[in-house]
Amino acid sequence: MNVQVTWRENLFFTGTTENGSTVTLGSRGDGTDRGGPSPMEMIALGLAGCTAMDVISILKKKRQQITDFVVEAHVDRAEEHPRVFTHVILEYHVTGKNVDPEAVLRSIELSTTKYCPAHAMLSKVTPIEARYHIYEAREGRERELVTSGEYSTE
Repeated sequence: MNVQVTWRENLFFTGTTENGSTVTLGSRGDGTDRGGPSPMEMIALGLAGCTAMDVISILKKKRQQITDFVVEAHVDRAEEHPRVFTHVILEYHVTGKNVDPEAVLRSIELSTTKYCPAHAMLSKVTPIEARYHIYEAREGRERELVTSGEYSTE
């Protein structure tokens, strides 16, 4: 994998991936409007995106009827520089019709223990917790909480 980051002005950069996708990176360091996520926000987004792609793919293979799916990453950082991640909570919000909680747990397990390289790397240096919430889809965008829990490798 090869990526490139090109300086634009102040603390704004354009990141370009091998496939030509671009993203604007920014920082609060110069006191201006950021214009894009910071590099550390990109790492958190990468973790959430990596596991989200795994989990939704596995749930679809398990023929779960998913109507909405969100992964939130709640990240604590050290107060002192280099302000590394010190703790992460991943929250999976799964909405659908008759979603099987065991299918959700298995999907999270496979992502966190086998498929997600971002999780595999980051979990070596900071604790990562996984919580899930399963909702039954109702009319419109309404939903009803069915169950919540935590996934643990212990």
